[in-house]
Amino acid sequence: MIKQIIHWSVQQRLLVLLATLLLAAWGVFALLRTPLDAIPDLSDTQVIIRTPWQGQAPQVVENQVTYPLTTAMLSVPGVKTVRGYSFFGDSFVYILFDDHTDLYWARSRVLEYLSQVSSRLPAGAKPSLGPDATGVGWVYEYALVDKTGQHDLAELRAFQDWFLKFELKTVPNVAEVATLGGMVKQFQVVVDPDKLRSYRLPLATVTAAIKAANSEAGGSVLEQGEAEYMVRVQGYLKTLDDFRQIPIGVSPTGTPILLADVARVQLGPEMRRGIAELNGVGEVVGGVIVLRSGQNARQTINAVKEKLATLQRSLPSGVEVVTTYDRSQLIDRAVANLWHKLLEEFLVVAVVCAVFLWHLRSALVAIIALPLGVLTAFIIMYYQGINANIMSLGGIAIAIGAMVDAAIVMIENAHRKLEQWQTEQGQASRQQQVSIIIDAACDVGPALFFSLLIITLSFIPVFTLEAQEGRLFAPLAFTKTYAMAAAAGLSVTLIPVLMTFFIHGHIRSEQENPINRWLIKGYKPLLVWVLHHPKKTLMVAMMAVLLTLWPLSKLGSEFMPPLDEGDLLYMPTALPSLSADKAAEIVQLTDRLIKTVPEVQTVFGKAGRAESATDPAPLEMLETTIQLKPRSEWREGMTPEKLIKELDARLQVPGMANVWVQPIRNRIDMLATGIKSPVGIKLSGADLATLEKLGQEVERLVKQIPGASSVIAERVTGGRYVDIHIDRLQAARYGLNIQEVQDFIATAVGGENIGEQLDGRARFPINIRFPRERRDSLATLQDLPLVTTSGATITLGTIATLSLSDGPPMIKSENARPNLWVYVDIRDRDLAGFVKEARAKVERELPLPAGYALAWSGQFEYFERAAKRLLWVVPMTLAIIFILLFLAFSRITPALLILGTLPFALVGAIWFLYLLGHNFSIASGVGIIALSGLAAEFGVIMLVYLDEAISRYQQAGQLNTLDDLHHALVDGAVLRVRPKAMTVAVILAGLLPILVGVGTGSEAMSRIAAPMVGGMLTAPLLSLFVLPAAYVLLRRRGLKVKNT
Repeated sequence: MIKQIIHWSVQQRLLVLLATLLLAAWGVFALLRTPLDAIPDLSDTQVIIRTPWQGQAPQVVENQVTYPLTTAMLSVPGVKTVRGYSFFGDSFVYILFDDHTDLYWARSRVLEYLSQVSSRLPAGAKPSLGPDATGVGWVYEYALVDKTGQHDLAELRAFQDWFLKFELKTVPNVAEVATLGGMVKQFQVVVDPDKLRSYRLPLATVTAAIKAANSEAGGSVLEQGEAEYMVRVQGYLKTLDDFRQIPIGVSPTGTPILLADVARVQLGPEMRRGIAELNGVGEVVGGVIVLRSGQNARQTINAVKEKLATLQRSLPSGVEVVTTYDRSQLIDRAVANLWHKLLEEFLVVAVVCAVFLWHLRSALVAIIALPLGVLTAFIIMYYQGINANIMSLGGIAIAIGAMVDAAIVMIENAHRKLEQWQTEQGQASRQQQVSIIIDAACDVGPALFFSLLIITLSFIPVFTLEAQEGRLFAPLAFTKTYAMAAAAGLSVTLIPVLMTFFIHGHIRSEQENPINRWLIKGYKPLLVWVLHHPKKTLMVAMMAVLLTLWPLSKLGSEFMPPLDEGDLLYMPTALPSLSADKAAEIVQLTDRLIKTVPEVQTVFGKAGRAESATDPAPLEMLETTIQLKPRSEWREGMTPEKLIKELDARLQVPGMANVWVQPIRNRIDMLATGIKSPVGIKLSGADLATLEKLGQEVERLVKQIPGASSVIAERVTGGRYVDIHIDRLQAARYGLNIQEVQDFIATAVGGENIGEQLDGRARFPINIRFPRERRDSLATLQDLPLVTTSGATITLGTIATLSLSDGPPMIKSENARPNLWVYVDIRDRDLAGFVKEARAKVERELPLPAGYALAWSGQFEYFERAAKRLLWVVPMTLAIIFILLFLAFSRITPALLILGTLPFALVGAIWFLYLLGHNFSIASGVGIIALSGLAAEFGVIMLVYLDEAISRYQQAGQLNTLDDLHHALVDGAVLRVRPKAMTVAVILAGLLPILVGVGTGSEAMSRIAAPMVGGMLTAPLLSLFVLPAAYVLLRRRGLKVKNT
């Protein structure tokens, strides 16, 4: 059938060329419209429920909000993990779904289950779904800076909240604009408890009066003079004087009691849980652009920048927008780097073809066919929705060399046939040349098609990888598969047609090229020796395989090499119960120290969380985004590793363990596992105090393991509490119940937002509270006067006992079980080796009480899952290769022969990884899978040549002795050394720029290319020596010939 396709294509040359032009135009269309991103979207399908509950302690939030929500969400179909975070005044529940779950289906199901549990939540707790985005969607961050000093933080925050945020939300694919830092203006009613006592007014009466004084209403319409007049009753509070004139009640003498008589009304900042700081200079107001899941990051960031440029004139005088994080720079660098690699490979392929064939027009066949294969891959990428990113472009990059295999072998075979004709019958006519070219293409076409099919389908097992590793490598596997499938299709359609156009005229003899002469001169004596000593050859190959077990045992393991994103994230964790003022001081100090490093461009410090459900950070968690200058502006000899060491040495803040991570990688890890460091240890159990003891013991043990640069266990009982125990009977004597006392404490001590003041389109909270000096210690709290509904005055200490205690500053849970997490940062050590040693030590020295569990998480969790999957993925790859080999030869012996000798091809891969000092990662495993397909293809082409020579000798009656067999094999192998050398040279030339390249994305791509390059040093030896040696043993036994 393949031969018939070749003949049809040549007969319909015009139609094939027209289809080629249409394919090229379609490919260019798809290429220009393919979305760009740095890396594939690795985020799980995730739905977030955020429930603010003002003024409530973490334990109260956990018991009454987070726990009911997490237990309800465990029943949602497709859920794999439910994480709960209970903070002061806030609850976050993260619901992670199985792979391939549609996001909007997941959101609808969560809403369904949320409606069932909402009625059981406290009155003040109002749950809502977070945006259809994740923390990975933080693609752009900015800060509002006023260098003139004309605008304070409250004004900048109001401008961000009520103007800039809404304008940026109109940009397509922006899911949310999260505000960070600054001060929210608040109308504060500071009630004097002594005046309440003198007027015998309960605090609840004041609260009710303020609520009643801040509203507007309508009175339908009036008809007058054939016109309607709409009636409105104005009553919104606008100024501080409006507040002061609110009537609270009437004195016994009939005098109105106004709010000004019992309280001081002022403007002040609302209590905050997030702080932003820029460059160590001072606090600023920040904004975060959160990208909607699955959308085009590059396009959205450009649209945001354009929007900000148009809004520049609308900014207050002296205010400017400073970019503090921009993922588009990483995207541009990564994609540009890969495009440069592709162009380098195109040029190298052209040079190799021209050097070996000494025929420029023949090289054009490969040069024209190669871009068409790439464009075909882009067409499928575009309609499948795959972004152009490091991995998808990398798949094409590592396929380039193999894609031109068919063209090279076909062109070389046509050259050989034409050389033979010229030698035997002189210069062929144009019609004869075309006929010879078609015959040459038909000779090797079927085998080449199956060879390319083997390379294509051998990569299918990569699609079986699941979760994060599956999402990471699926684009690479897709694009490589598409590119190779396109190459297979073009090899039997377009390439024969192009050969008939470009290969004509005088064809230089192979012997005229000195490179070919040297190759044959060096290869022939070695092959003759191998054929005379096949058993020794196979023994040497087997010894080489066995010796490879030594470097294999020395290889470390990791999930993926760290991607240098060009920016850094500094994420230390301070001790719990840190105040907002102290957090601001620490952020400014650390930012100032970081800014002193010459390579740093901007430092955007964050303590606490942004106003987004995608950011469940406590106040003691610092998250500093460091934008670095271009590499050309770095000091000579400075590397990212040295830079991190220098920063680490400068930032030694007592009580804080440094963690340096890449921004995107960190957000992906925190989304998937909740762990911000490469390795995390999750302890689960019922009692938080026991968990803390276990966590400190784990911290002590893991710190002893070599390679642990920082180990810190969370302090789940480090919060400080004032416990108020109400005496029910004593309260009842004064006509009070528990609810009334709790409401009094929540308002008088905690401060309650009881409404909003409308200022145009802006909304500012109204807060009521007792003065600070009446609630800042246990003694003053005990003496706090409480006026009952009957007008009697008692102190809080009369009906309650107050005490200080320790408790949780925040509570984490996973699948409804309380958790404590230990963060481990590793340096100069492989991931799997470290965890193996640490796990053994912890299991040996840490007995766990009944009902408590310990699990290892972070990147190690991905690696372990992927390693288990590869245990059966690799055999599956071999099975696919075997089936295709059997289909190619229709005999089981050649298939078994090639498959049995494949381990020898991997010898170079393992040794090369060892010599480069690489750890074995999932990327290395993908490279080895790709190498297996290439090695099988080499074997197929060699056996096709050997079979063809044996068949030719048999038909001529010249295969009678062992020497005849040797001559036939030498004829089949030596005379085909040129296409083998060209194939290896092209593949190596295609892979070397990826291996030695620098730039964004090169870390991951070099790990894939390394085993392929190493394998290319031994895979040719397999096809050139080991296969002929095995072949001669098989054929010698079958022929039963004698040596004469």
